[in-house]
Amino acid sequence: MSDAGTPLRIGILGASRIAETALIGPAQALGHRLVAVAARDRGRAAAFADKYGVERVLASYDEVIADPEVDVIYNPLANSLHGPWNLAAIRAGRAVLSEKPFARNESEAREVAAAARTAGVPILEGFHYLFHPLMTRTFELLDGGAIGTVRDVEVVMAMPAPGDDDPRWSYDLAGGALMDLGCYSLHVSRVLGKWCGGDPEITGGRAVLRSPQIDESCILDVRYPNGAKGTQAVSMVAGEFVFSLRIVGDEGSLYLHDYLGPNRDDRLTVVSATRGTVSVEHLGTRSTYTYQLEAFADAVRHGTSLPIGLDDAVENMRYLDDAYRAIGLDPR
Repeated sequence: MSDAGTPLRIGILGASRIAETALIGPAQALGHRLVAVAARDRGRAAAFADKYGVERVLASYDEVIADPEVDVIYNPLANSLHGPWNLAAIRAGRAVLSEKPFARNESEAREVAAAARTAGVPILEGFHYLFHPLMTRTFELLDGGAIGTVRDVEVVMAMPAPGDDDPRWSYDLAGGALMDLGCYSLHVSRVLGKWCGGDPEITGGRAVLRSPQIDESCILDVRYPNGAKGTQAVSMVAGEFVFSLRIVGDEGSLYLHDYLGPNRDDRLTVVSATRGTVSVEHLGTRSTYTYQLEAFADAVRHGTSLPIGLDDAVENMRYLDDAYRAIGLDPR
């Protein structure tokens, strides 16, 4: 086993596509146990278990949560099911690794967070990018003044369109491009507030709708207390995957070619206007999700602190609600 300590015993809700990348691979690499899985279709759960080596197939999500051999729940269900099933797992005393977004909206996020505080169980919203050395190095450069005062933050979150029957196109299932991709751009923009005088304010937005209340793409504008501005371009109907982050200062810039997936492209381009240099650093292609699960396991086993917690999860949902209002739509 590559990770020292007792293996986590993980129960999986649903047989989702994201699980292979976000949980299965990292769990296998780190030596954790995949104890149980359930899905709406038991046959699909059985195929999932057979493919990935999950020990047992159970009849329902409730059974996975109640299984005495499960101590961690992984929740990659449709957005509308994050809050209710996170809450169910917390009330059963299970630690929770939840796919983003944390809940349907701020109100639901507050309910889940309050329950987690009462129960005293670890819970993490899966903003996995934050755990990779690519971000650590970016923060080091910002701390060191490598690009001077930050003046502009540009985030692009783009992907080809999911199928017509995908839950991300359903308002009832809390879908929309902002929920699926914009949660990341809002989160990283908030994180960068540390170097911009504080949290950003959403100053405007515009969207292209796929159907009533469902955004297929949008632009968000933000402004920071130090006067820096930010733009977030989000699209769930793009021709290709682009997850880039550009941070422009008055003395240079940082460009993260794929901040969400450095396993695909781990480059960080550093431009120094004062020195007239351009350098490219490679920060490693080990999965962001592996780093995330490693940190979460330490929190579950040893109480090690995590870089984001319940307050962050609630605040990001508040921003998502505000972003929907900014583009003229209702929160989910």
